[in-house]
Amino acid sequence: MPKNSPEHGILVAVDGSPESDAAVAWAGREAVLRKLPVTLIHVIVPIVVSWPVRYLESAYRQWQEDNAREVIEKAEKTLLAAIGDATPPTVHTEVRNDGIVTVLAAMSKNATMIVAGSRGMGRVSGALLGSVSRGLLHHSRCPVTIVKTDPKPSDADAPVLLGIDGSPASEAATAFAFEEASLRGVDLIALHAWSDVGVFPIVGMDWHQYEDEGHAVLGERLAGWREQYPDVNVQRRIVCDRPAQWLIDESKNAALVVVGSRGRGGMASMLLGSVSYAVAESAPVPVTVVR
Repeated sequence: MPKNSPEHGILVAVDGSPESDAAVAWAGREAVLRKLPVTLIHVIVPIVVSWPVRYLESAYRQWQEDNAREVIEKAEKTLLAAIGDATPPTVHTEVRNDGIVTVLAAMSKNATMIVAGSRGMGRVSGALLGSVSRGLLHHSRCPVTIVKTDPKPSDADAPVLLGIDGSPASEAATAFAFEEASLRGVDLIALHAWSDVGVFPIVGMDWHQYEDEGHAVLGERLAGWREQYPDVNVQRRIVCDRPAQWLIDESKNAALVVVGSRGRGGMASMLLGSVSYAVAESAPVPVTVVR
């Protein structure tokens, strides 16, 4: 384990769903890259029953406990299968009784990142993000990676895609993205939008007059990170507006998307911005949201 790494390492929420299996597989490979332990956790949500079904309560609780053991065992096997011949990371397992987001948010204080499937067993038809993944994006104290059921297979050299806007959360995301690209040995695509909304058609401005200025500003924001990670080849993308849509479109050719939790337009009281939420919901590849 790297020196000073948080005790939980990579924390993975598991429930036996296909999305959970995909999250476990991704987390296992990430743990190998980062030389971190993995904590697989299944949370049993307390049930509240009343007459006339109270007599079923003990039987249901026993089923929950049996199911928890099965879910954890399945997750361990899924992780080992995903990493192939690589040296397996240290794996810890936990089963807790409480609200799922409550438990995971508390544990996130001592984790490098949380990995969760986009939706779990309690899925609602039409919902692209489940209640747990949404809750984690709002309340986690560490980076959160959302993984779809069967993330699009990426080439070994598929780049890391970074959304950058100069906000504090964006700076943290930039640090994460450079480290990830360096560990994977792939390019980093840094995408910056001049505006969050479609301002140019509205005011009749010519976007190309501002494109060079955008490249200069982006170059300044990346300069220090390029010195710290000289092995990472950086490709810059400057777009005029609508960063969420551009990131979603560009993600189709990426291995991972990294965004900050709130951008330059975020209100102080908001824990998650509209761009990060839209990308986490709609990108076909894993998305890491960094605070």
